[in-house]
Amino acid sequence: MSPDPSYTENELLRLIAEGDKNAFTQIFNNYRNKIYSIAYDLTGSTAVAEEIVQDVFLKIWVKRNSLNEVEHFRAYLFTITRNYVFTALKRIARKESIEVSAMQEAPLYYHDTENRVLNNEYTRILQAAIERLPEQQRQVYNLIKNEGLKREEAAAALHLSPETVKTHLAQAMRSIRTYCLARLDISIALIILIRNY
Repeated sequence: MSPDPSYTENELLRLIAEGDKNAFTQIFNNYRNKIYSIAYDLTGSTAVAEEIVQDVFLKIWVKRNSLNEVEHFRAYLFTITRNYVFTALKRIARKESIEVSAMQEAPLYYHDTENRVLNNEYTRILQAAIERLPEQQRQVYNLIKNEGLKREEAAAALHLSPETVKTHLAQAMRSIRTYCLARLDISIALIILIRNY
């Protein structure tokens, strides 16, 4: 029997702590897309993102007995996600020889003043990454990400095929991700991403 859809999140967590698999499924469905999106944005890999989603929720199930002690589940969930993302990034970095900043046990939320500082730093690094792109990749990125054009619209504007636009965007995103992660503390990148979900 499924939990009552009117249950609060805390009630669902209490049920999960008691071993209720239906309540767990409901929490999984509530958060899996957010976790996947964060993991994919930081790693650039669908396979790694899917693996992180599985690892995060497996850990929650295995540690379900401690859920009654969790006051802020969202922060708890994203802390687990952060740790798995960092482990994945270290693995990717070893493969691709990318230097990434070591992530300390930073809190997930900051005051407004700190948020502005973080946003300014992130914007500065992101802009530098975009400016380093080859001309066509930069044009594709700006049309799709900044101006909100669809792939077909960007292709028409640049007189390219949609597949070429897709390739340029993927290469641009990979370059930007690599540049930013090499210069921006992963905790900060994750904080910014989490606020957007």
